[in-house]
Amino acid sequence: MTEAPPPPADRPLPAAAPAPATRGGSQPARRTPTARAAWLVAAIALVLAVVALGLAWKADRRMSSVEQALVLRQQESAALSSEARLLARQAQDSAREAAAKAALLEARVAESALQRSQLEELMQSLSRSRDENLLGDVEAAVRVASQQTAITGSAEPLVAALKQSEERLARYNQPRLEGVRRAIARDLDRIRAATVADISTLTIKLDEAIRMIDELPLLSSAQARGESAHAGRAGARAASSAAQPEAPAGWAWNVNEALSRWLERVWQEVRALVRVTRIDHPDAVLLAPEQAFFVRENVKLRLLNARLALLSRQFETAQSDLQVTQAALDRYFDRSSRRTLLAAELIRQVAAQARHGGVPRPDDTFAAIGAAAAGR
Repeated sequence: MTEAPPPPADRPLPAAAPAPATRGGSQPARRTPTARAAWLVAAIALVLAVVALGLAWKADRRMSSVEQALVLRQQESAALSSEARLLARQAQDSAREAAAKAALLEARVAESALQRSQLEELMQSLSRSRDENLLGDVEAAVRVASQQTAITGSAEPLVAALKQSEERLARYNQPRLEGVRRAIARDLDRIRAATVADISTLTIKLDEAIRMIDELPLLSSAQARGESAHAGRAGARAASSAAQPEAPAGWAWNVNEALSRWLERVWQEVRALVRVTRIDHPDAVLLAPEQAFFVRENVKLRLLNARLALLSRQFETAQSDLQVTQAALDRYFDRSSRRTLLAAELIRQVAAQARHGGVPRPDDTFAAIGAAAAGR
């Protein structure tokens, strides 16, 4: 559309003609320059909006492609990482298997070396003479027996080993080994002459004495004496009744027998009221009944201490405990009882045999074996 030239300035503007009437009764207004500028700006804005939308769409497409590429690369990285982990695990398993195989090979090498050393020792032992083998066996047996004797405190292992060695040398009948036989005989005589305490037998005797403590009668208790006396009288009465001939049955004889029994029982009760006994320690009679338990327990504890001292080869401590126990038996228990005498005898035997006596070493035997081996 072309614009009309502006009217001249000197010419007056004509009066605005009325707008022609439209079909609806209104006439459109004439477009002004301001409206045209507004439309131009709107068109430019629309174009710019379209361009911006295109650029935004293009940028979005580019970002989408970049995101897809990043996701693909991340998936590839995860796959590579899992594959690397798998390879690392396989490498670790292979390293463990290699270490196990190496350990097995080392064990086999060590076993082979041990077998080789054993074979060498066997060859050396086979290459030695019969005399050297015999002397080595005798020396080893005597040394082992000496160690057992030192541990147990008993001379029986050493005596048995020396006797066995002497019998082997006697069967071998080699003149060169007569010096070893004489040395073994001298050591046997010295060991047999030595006094050695038999610990096992002494502990058995102490156990028996400990078991008897609860059955021993105390001086403060008259029950045991009364029961023993009553039992003795009952036995005598039974013996006398058995010795007498049978009397004819009758009411007079029955009354006489019942009266005699009643009088005997009354006489026994009267005699039980007064008892004359010689007691060297008066305080033992005054022992309270509830204190008798502690007296017995103290005696048993002393015997247990003596037993432990014997097992640990502490003979002085054992002698001290046995002396205290013997004094307690003499002071608090009834010496006229057979059980008390038996327990005191057991304790006396243990005290007499619990003496410190070392077993002599078979030095002559070792010296004779060394001289015979050097002479070879």
